[in-house]
Amino acid sequence: MRELSVTEQRYQAVLAVISDGETVSSVAARYGVHRKTVHGWLARYEAEGLEGLADRSHRPRSCPHQIDADVEAAIATMRSAHPGWGPRRLVFELARAGVDPVPSESAVYRCLVRLNLIDPSGRRRRDRKWKRWERGLPMELWQMDVVGGFVLADGRRAKALTGVDDHSRFCVSAHLMLRESSPNVCEGLSLALGTYGVPGQILTDNGKVFTGRYNRPPVEVLFDRICRENGIEHLHTQPRSPTTTGKIERFHRALRTEFRTDRTFPDLATAQGELDEWVHGYNHDRPHQALDMAVPAARFLTVRDAAVTPLRRPVDTGAAHRPDTGRSDGTWITRRASAVGVVCVSWQQVCLGVAAAGRPIDVWVTESVLQFYDGDQLLRTQKRDSTGEVRVKRSQAPQRRSTVTTSVTDQPN
Repeated sequence: MRELSVTEQRYQAVLAVISDGETVSSVAARYGVHRKTVHGWLARYEAEGLEGLADRSHRPRSCPHQIDADVEAAIATMRSAHPGWGPRRLVFELARAGVDPVPSESAVYRCLVRLNLIDPSGRRRRDRKWKRWERGLPMELWQMDVVGGFVLADGRRAKALTGVDDHSRFCVSAHLMLRESSPNVCEGLSLALGTYGVPGQILTDNGKVFTGRYNRPPVEVLFDRICRENGIEHLHTQPRSPTTTGKIERFHRALRTEFRTDRTFPDLATAQGELDEWVHGYNHDRPHQALDMAVPAARFLTVRDAAVTPLRRPVDTGAAHRPDTGRSDGTWITRRASAVGVVCVSWQQVCLGVAAAGRPIDVWVTESVLQFYDGDQLLRTQKRDSTGEVRVKRSQAPQRRSTVTTSVTDQPN
């Protein structure tokens, strides 16, 4: 028995109605189709004959929500020029370019998949246990860190002290340096404080340029001293908790992908100039998804003047940073006394008593003498001895002024 084609089966159904006089309902029941389908076969046979009963494409004649070809080409061009732009950013840029109607984010995502410009398998779902938080006003908290990866033509690698305002994501610091040292880091901090003012708090990790609390014995590094003298509360993350400073880490990702730190720069000055230009665009032109596609400057500059605490003790970057002792044979350093009042200087441990426990102690260091001060009070004078022998002498100290300014050249001996 020969198997009938689809066209032949429809022709027999049409003949059953036209020639045999069967009802449309009975024919539809026998062939397992709806009555409207049989009526459609009859109309097509009457209009086109036997050819009208052949299979046709099921593609719709029109698709009202289909992206226009010109818009799809614009999406492909934008994505190719900026691989880091996702559907939300592309929708924003299409609206900025005057496209009407603007396609939805889901439509742009399907367009990117269709054009093989995005890999749907690499889509990462957000961890629901992470909670986004931010301060209520600008200048309440800065997040700061050090990031590397800036390669110079002579083979050296530079690093940058970066900082963003927690409320507005405004970049307050992008200071390049050849070496991650305390003076270089604090030079970048001083520049940020002088430009934007004093924040209420600064959040950093536990790097040695930021804190000396894990030293044995603990010491006050220059970064801590600048924060203390300017009334800034210095906050630290828990060890191995990078999500605590998530905003600065996200800024680093944008820095690597958009500024492209994988290239080689001619020299440090050129790299700093290009970085400053990119940061200006980041602050004033680049929309931020966490800010509902607003630019960081819109949040930072509009209310910053009302929220900023004036710089109470400006950082002096001149040559003389310490009080005038009337002598030029030594230098000032700062150490924080341990829980039992012990201070370590020049490989010597000196006990100042429990009254000095946990306090920042200023030490006047010369080639032969160490003098320990708590504020303006001289606690102890001790002779430096390479053999470790301790000889203590109480004497009149050089007179010190009560006001202490901050130095970016403090050498942590």
